[in-house]
Amino acid sequence: MELTKREKRRLRLEKMRQQSHEAQDEYSQKLEQQKQIQESGQKSKSKYYIIASVLAVIILAGLSYSIYSLNKPSTYDAFAKCLNQKGAVMYGAMDWCKYTQAQKAMFGNSFKYINYHEFSELAGIKKTPTWVINGAWYENVQSFEKLAALTGCKL
Repeated sequence: MELTKREKRRLRLEKMRQQSHEAQDEYSQKLEQQKQIQESGQKSKSKYYIIASVLAVIILAGLSYSIYSLNKPSTYDAFAKCLNQKGAVMYGAMDWCKYTQAQKAMFGNSFKYINYHEFSELAGIKKTPTWVINGAWYENVQSFEKLAALTGCKL
């Protein structure tokens, strides 16, 4: 059974319409995919900005606290300044002596007010740290109470 020209033309047109609809459907799907990609990209960008903002706030807060901590007077500032005014001198070996480092750690940030020298600057020092107060030598780590009693400084 042969198809007439008219039927053949109708079949061709129908086939072209189907192909056209398929092409339109493919195009619509691609557009939808692109929209989804753009939306997900925008979502990820906004997430990135939120995370970056939170990190920036945390870093700024940490820096602010660090600066505040460094600038606020330490607990023993007045005591360390008094020891210095009374002529107390600490000799030690900061690089390798754990006891000298422990004495320094007791003062914390206030140690900057202590009159500190390396033990090699004074002949005769056998133990570190050694405190020289009013001409007397006191070897080893000294408690704040003992330093206060020897100098008359208040804690």
